[in-house]
Amino acid sequence: MAATNLVNAEHVSKTFGTRILLDDLSLGLSRGDVIGVVGRNGDGKSTLLGLLTGSVEPDTGTVTRTGSVSIGVLAQAGQPGPNQTVRDIVVGGQPDHVWASDPQARPIVEQMLADIDLDSLMVDLSGGERRRVMLVALMLAGHDLLVLDEPTNHLDVEAVSWLAEHLKHLQSRGVAMLIVSHDRWFLDEVCNHIWEVHDATVDAYDGGYAAYTLARAERSRQAASNEGRRQNLVRKELAWLRRGAPARSSKPKFRIEAANALIADVPDPRDKLELARFSATRLGKDVFDLKDVTLTLPDGRTLLNHLTWSIGPGERIGLVGVNGAGKSTLLNLLDDRLSPTSGRVKRGKTLRIAHLTQEVHELDPGTEAGRERVLESVQRLRQETMLATGQEASATNLLEDFGFTGQRLVTRVGDLSGGERRRLQLLRLLIEEPNVLLLDEPTNDLDIDTLRVVEDYLDGWAGTLIVVSHDRYFLERVCDVTYALMGDGSCVLLPGGVDQYLAARRERRVDSPKSQRVGSAAETATPGPSSAELRQARKDLARLEGQMSKTQRDLDQIHQQMAEVATDFQALNDLQTQAGGLEDRLAELEDAWLSAGELIEGA
Repeated sequence: MAATNLVNAEHVSKTFGTRILLDDLSLGLSRGDVIGVVGRNGDGKSTLLGLLTGSVEPDTGTVTRTGSVSIGVLAQAGQPGPNQTVRDIVVGGQPDHVWASDPQARPIVEQMLADIDLDSLMVDLSGGERRRVMLVALMLAGHDLLVLDEPTNHLDVEAVSWLAEHLKHLQSRGVAMLIVSHDRWFLDEVCNHIWEVHDATVDAYDGGYAAYTLARAERSRQAASNEGRRQNLVRKELAWLRRGAPARSSKPKFRIEAANALIADVPDPRDKLELARFSATRLGKDVFDLKDVTLTLPDGRTLLNHLTWSIGPGERIGLVGVNGAGKSTLLNLLDDRLSPTSGRVKRGKTLRIAHLTQEVHELDPGTEAGRERVLESVQRLRQETMLATGQEASATNLLEDFGFTGQRLVTRVGDLSGGERRRLQLLRLLIEEPNVLLLDEPTNDLDIDTLRVVEDYLDGWAGTLIVVSHDRYFLERVCDVTYALMGDGSCVLLPGGVDQYLAARRERRVDSPKSQRVGSAAETATPGPSSAELRQARKDLARLEGQMSKTQRDLDQIHQQMAEVATDFQALNDLQTQAGGLEDRLAELEDAWLSAGELIEGA
């Protein structure tokens, strides 16, 4: 805590009724600070001033004031004593020849109170005149901190200009000020900081009102850009959920209709034809050609058995298989880290391969890359990278997209968590502009938000992509076709995607020798559903979908009513109870719907 601070608030909160005006605020001001406090009416500006000056007590947190600090407050309202005169308030009752000889007092009184008789009673003055008297009294009292609530009210342009100059003079003498005002010129002229009170919090800006406006516009632009990017990722994800995989067709009909309405104007996640055309110009016609390739391990296992496979430009391939089937080995073979036992692997002449392995040893603390800072680690690879869209993105922007902001930009790579190093590893690959990406379990240690960012980058990335992953969602999201290593040395195309692979694996288990043993699970397995049970399940499915649609409509109506009676606590509470019951009912219906669907699907 700064030693020169006059007032400090730490974790302060204030609630009125059911409304939280200020929540967990920590701020302070020092000598010479002139802070303009802005915000919508009712958002808590006056409450904030009251907390800092001691007229309002916080519900939680503490406000500390330097023991000797003198605080003068110009409030919006105040009732004077019945016999108080202007002279009593402003100059302590001193006669004219005394106060007029004071070089500090005379110019202030003559400028601000030229039309007011000092012997007038305060109760006889108008509200605006009283405020001017109180303002003059504050400026003459020698306070360390002036708290001014709308000081320019009832002042003409000349008086406002004079007041601004005098407050700057006071600031030069170390007087601190908190000013609430709607006069933007005044705020810009006298303030060196702006506090914006909104949504129970306070945002601080350096400079006067003009600087605050520019900074706020930039923050809003960045927030809108970030929100737009987030919404775009979510909408593209939803579009894929409806259009991408055949398995998604079993969603409840009322949900499908809602999704269709939301994504009616959303294009497919990527333009496959355009990306393939662009990829061909970067890669040529040949990428990988495997001719009769066999790969046998030292222990005698054959991972690839006479495999012939041609991979062209722009293909987006997902690769699945059980652990040990050879998926990572196949990527190492394509990257020329391994040589086949027999056969030949031909690679295109223009390939720039980026291979994301499952290990991040190159970023360990003891390595050269691990000792670098995050930002310089990326800048060293490429200051700027050209995205597939033709737009340039700075290293800082890419790092921000991948979750590296603030202090994390200057953190040593070796000090990052495993998930952060994984993100950085992937970013370092993308920024080198490869035209072939080999990704081995890219989703390890990544959170959902980061995965969405990765998926968005891959949507616009023109090149050949081969992904090994156990993350089915990610595979179906970024890949166009799926191949499987079946464990017998074969690599087969799966037109039905991961569902087809899982079905094939089930068939293999049924046909395996183990299932033919006496007393095997095949003999004791629970029989499947009968025809009558299947018919009933289909009827239940249709009935439950209708009930879910009706319940959802009722819930939507309740939510609309809640918005209409937002200020009626009792009505809002009753509606909330009804909404909770409908939500529970909807959850029960969905569980029953899923059970019926599983019975039909498993038949």
